[in-house]
Amino acid sequence: MTLASDDEMLEVLRAEGKRITPQRSLLLRVLRDSDGHLDADEIYRRAREKDQRISLSTVYRNLNVLKELGLIIELHLDQEHHHYELRDTAEHHHLICSDCGRVVEFDSRLVGKLRDQISEEKDFLITRVHIDLVGLCSECRDESD
Repeated sequence: MTLASDDEMLEVLRAEGKRITPQRSLLLRVLRDSDGHLDADEIYRRAREKDQRISLSTVYRNLNVLKELGLIIELHLDQEHHHYELRDTAEHHHLICSDCGRVVEFDSRLVGKLRDQISEEKDFLITRVHIDLVGLCSECRDESD
C-alpha cells in the first residue's frame, strides 16, 4: 500500500488552517503503525501508551477532524464499531469475519477487470471501488467444527 507521507499529511493540516497538535500527530502515528483497522477505543488505548494525558474525547474530536480533511477513512465494517485507517492511495478491499471481526485487506486484479467491464457496459465512470466480503475466517470455521 502507498500511504501519504507524514510531511504530506502535515501539509494538508497546514493548508486547511488546522494546527499540528501533538495529539493529531500522535493519532496519525498510531494509525500508521497499526497492522489493521482500529476502532476509536483501540486508538485511544495505543495513544495512551505513548501519552497518558490524552483523553477519549480528544481522540474522537481529532478523528473527526482528520476524517473531514480526508487524511483518514472511517470504515463501517460491522454494525457495532467504526474503524479507522489512513487514507491509502492504493485501492484495497476487505475480508471481514462475521464471528471474530477480523479484517484482512486484499487486492485483486480481478476487481480492476470487473470495474473496467462494468464501466464500459453501463457507460459509467467509476472513480472508486469499495468491496467488503463477509464470511468466516479459518480460525472461526475450525472452532465451529
